[in-house]
Amino acid sequence: MDAVVVGAGVVGAACAYYAARAGLAVAVVDRGPVSGGTTGAGEGNLLVSDKEPGPELDLALLSTRLWRDLAEQLGPEAEYEPKGGLVVAATEAGQDALRTFAAEQGHAGVTAEEVPGERLRELEPHLAPGLAGGFHYPQDAQVQPALAAAHLLREARRLGAVLITGEAVTSVERGPDGAVRGVRTAHRELLAPAVVNAAGTWGGELAALAGVHLPVLPRRGFVLVTEPLPRIVRHKVYAADYVADVASGSAALQTSAVVEGTPGGPVLIGASRERVGFDRTMSQEVLRRLAGQAAALFPVLEDVTVMRFYRGFRPYLPDHLPAIGEDPRVPGLYHACGHEGAGIGLAPATGLLISEQLAGKRPELDLAPFRPDRFREAA
Repeated sequence: MDAVVVGAGVVGAACAYYAARAGLAVAVVDRGPVSGGTTGAGEGNLLVSDKEPGPELDLALLSTRLWRDLAEQLGPEAEYEPKGGLVVAATEAGQDALRTFAAEQGHAGVTAEEVPGERLRELEPHLAPGLAGGFHYPQDAQVQPALAAAHLLREARRLGAVLITGEAVTSVERGPDGAVRGVRTAHRELLAPAVVNAAGTWGGELAALAGVHLPVLPRRGFVLVTEPLPRIVRHKVYAADYVADVASGSAALQTSAVVEGTPGGPVLIGASRERVGFDRTMSQEVLRRLAGQAAALFPVLEDVTVMRFYRGFRPYLPDHLPAIGEDPRVPGLYHACGHEGAGIGLAPATGLLISEQLAGKRPELDLAPFRPDRFREAA
């Protein structure tokens, strides 16, 4: 075996798929089911609109291209929908800020089209009146994350990969020289010269098993799901303050309206962020805020029934960049985690870059900004 991927979410699935496609013998192991962690609680955002120029945007643009290719290969079952995003501003000052942000993104390869306030309803007929304007991002898209992960793993298995679920990794095996030799679970030993840490919010724990520090923390988020409706929301629509919330490192509760329709009919409403550990307690305050902000953007939602909600934990790293690539502290240990709320969108690029390193090739993007050893060791 050439590599063991720890984690059967969408990032681990992408790592396994691209590694198997490169001709490597791969096993995927997860403590739970496929998409049992962050992936299964995600909205499926494939966004460039919320990323400022820099390494994360470069990663997102590469993933945008790869998702288009994967959509053709996986077929309609993954529910890939290139519907575009619409970011709206309530005030002229907010629109000016969006204009500056979009101009900076344009130099990096992002397409953004300004929409004056009086034309917003041409794109979204049910938007609230009186908004100052917005920007349309045609490169934004959507996917059903659990289905996408399942189909990526199906393709990886078709190429020879092995999938093991319901087994937690209890140790990362290392040889006398300190290099990785594989992993052990309660039921088996999986020997390989490479281990890929795609364990999501448990990425820090897996790193610790290998003897290194990676400060991955969970950041809780809630999503509301409405009753099935006609397609009253055509794009992924969010308020301008969502971009600031994504970039914030605050542990406090933050909510900003993100509203989108789905092929099945329900409208999804997010997004909230707070660092509360792995506390799964339902929060009335979060649900109230999300519902109120969504209704302010789309008054038509005021009398719509929320059928359910779900919550998940985003794998957060302090500088908001994932850890991607080989760990110089432990030969054979590779990291593919810490993507926070962008993991679904960034999964294909992450998987491709990891597979290129595993195969001894020069990665398509510079991995220096994503170095897993960039954080100081805990005292």
